[in-house]
Amino acid sequence: MKNDLKKQRTIAIEKLFNEEITKSERFRAAILIGLLGLEAVALVVIYFFYRKEYLHLFKTPIAIYDVLIFTAIIIVFEFLMHYVLGKKDKPFLYNTRFFGYFNSFSEITLLTLLFIFIVQYSGQSVILQMPATLTYFVFIVLSTFRLNFKLSVFTGVLAAAEYIAIAIYYSTYPVESVLHPAYPKLTGMQYLGQGLIMIITGIAAGFVADLIRKKMIVSWNTLWEKNKVIDLFGQQISPQIAENILNEQDDLSGARKKVCIMFLDIRQFTPFVEQHQPEEVVNYLNTLFGFMIDIVQAHQGVINQFLGDGFMATFGAPFSIGNSSQQATDAACEIVERTAAECEKRNIPPTRIGIGLHYDEAVTGNIGSSSRKQYSITGKVVIMASRIEQLNKKYNTSLLISKEVYEQLKPETRENFEWLEVTRVKGSKNPVSLYKYKETSTAQTKNS
Repeated sequence: MKNDLKKQRTIAIEKLFNEEITKSERFRAAILIGLLGLEAVALVVIYFFYRKEYLHLFKTPIAIYDVLIFTAIIIVFEFLMHYVLGKKDKPFLYNTRFFGYFNSFSEITLLTLLFIFIVQYSGQSVILQMPATLTYFVFIVLSTFRLNFKLSVFTGVLAAAEYIAIAIYYSTYPVESVLHPAYPKLTGMQYLGQGLIMIITGIAAGFVADLIRKKMIVSWNTLWEKNKVIDLFGQQISPQIAENILNEQDDLSGARKKVCIMFLDIRQFTPFVEQHQPEEVVNYLNTLFGFMIDIVQAHQGVINQFLGDGFMATFGAPFSIGNSSQQATDAACEIVERTAAECEKRNIPPTRIGIGLHYDEAVTGNIGSSSRKQYSITGKVVIMASRIEQLNKKYNTSLLISKEVYEQLKPETRENFEWLEVTRVKGSKNPVSLYKYKETSTAQTKNS
């Protein structure tokens, strides 16, 4: 089972990684389009202001034309990559590693061809000694976006190999005889040194890419682990509470908190089960609990456990968002009225429920072994809420709350309750003061 989960996580992370690489490639293509476009504009401006110096070196404007033409070709290539990567259906990109190597080879080789054309048509190899060759470093540095150590090193080695190859070739090529005296012949120390720097830059970019990749995987693993918190509570928590749990998971280890506990019980459930088929019972519970769970969640409550014919819910733990007694009472009143309305609409069979609420301190936290834990609420408040719920049978009511809950309610909510009596509950030495809910006429009829 653990192996299956690990395999699923590996597949999920691999999928996320490939998606990120695709996004990164698109972003990289966009950056190159912008940089190369800026480079083309800058070259035109420089040529305009330094035209005499340029012609003094190259004797012909062919070099600037070649640069602009090949810059346009590379920009078109990057536009094509950006477009293809943005399409949903790109089957030939499923192998992201192959695509990365192909793209890197294409970019470096296009740049190398640019230098070859300039030397061939201008009759000058001076371009190989000028800042234009630093464009190789742009491609090497941007290979970091691919988050692949080997691919960054490949880009650096390829750039170095192609640059050194053309430098060696043109260092002995006849065009050198007309090289301007201001630019001496390219020596082995120069082209080998620059090639070495390219390789080192590729290795450095690879280390950066590998570090970013590892950080991303660690982040995804951490996120995966945090999502287990959601599994711990199932689907019975509100988005606000879920967010708090993910952000402050350490608080689940154990703490004393003031909480409001709700116990809900379905009356005459055993006879209902005996008189109906299992499928009917399940459908009945799913319908009934369906809207009840939604109501509890809407009021920031957590369903701790189902009890067959009822459930226990907590308001104020694991995190408190507002007045937990008010939220629990609002949820309980809404459940009573909604149950009566569903019965009236005949969406469910005639149903009577009992709800008990009590507010006090509880011990909260994860309880269990390293292999299986459950978030639990323990303390006298749980027992008292359960006992109060059972008193609904005695008083023929649907909702009873303790004085501790009543005292925290808003004035307008208190008007919906009336004092019942002070009584003792089983398991407690101290008496409890009870308040009952003034049900609407519909609810009273359905629960009488």
